[in-house]
Amino acid sequence: MPGRAALIAVAAALAGCGPDETLTAYGGAGAWQLVEIAGQAATGALTLEAGGGVTGAGPCNGFSARQTAPYPWFELTALEITEIACPDLQAEARYIQALLAATLAEVSGDTLLLSTEDGTQLVFRRQP
Repeated sequence: MPGRAALIAVAAALAGCGPDETLTAYGGAGAWQLVEIAGQAATGALTLEAGGGVTGAGPCNGFSARQTAPYPWFELTALEITEIACPDLQAEARYIQALLAATLAEVSGDTLLLSTEDGTQLVFRRQP
């Protein structure tokens, strides 16, 4: 039986070495600028960058998080954000709340669309 337990442990370890199934692997890698949130033009510099993790910035603060849900699902975890006040803090808070509520992602060319369960959509354009 010890050999069987070792084989199961190796198989479990290798299962984590599979291909990347996150947004990054499906055209979402790179830098994005938020242009619309809930049908309204986005105000302020609100960005998102997907790579090994997700980073971004609002007009006041930067953030980083993990996104491990398989595409087209989207879920941010382990969010870390700086805490600097500025006049655009309300717009930034709205962005972060919507980003954390996002559950679906769609990449189409230079557009990234994140959607929440209540129908809120965040529309991003790829940055050069």
